[in-house]
Amino acid sequence: MKKIEYTEHLKIRIQLRHILKDLPKEIYLTADERYYDSSTQHRIALKKTEYMGKNRDMIICYEEVEDRVEIITIHPLKAYQKMQRIESGRWEKI
Repeated sequence: MKKIEYTEHLKIRIQLRHILKDLPKEIYLTADERYYDSSTQHRIALKKTEYMGKNRDMIICYEEVEDRVEIITIHPLKAYQKMQRIESGRWEKI
């Protein structure tokens, strides 16, 4: 298994958004869906999980580099954002 690393940006987002430290890793390992984002050229992993007392789609953006995975950021996804990005062609299912 590849080593999972958190970028400094992700560490800041975890703090600012009051996200559990292990959630990005959990999303990477157990994602419900995966996409390629042609706009950012990053991979996206999506998982429905509890966030701020509600069940929300949470995504991580990540890069797979040789023997490791770098998780770049994490954030909740608004209901319309997923469909909008798929329909526009920005996200392609992996």
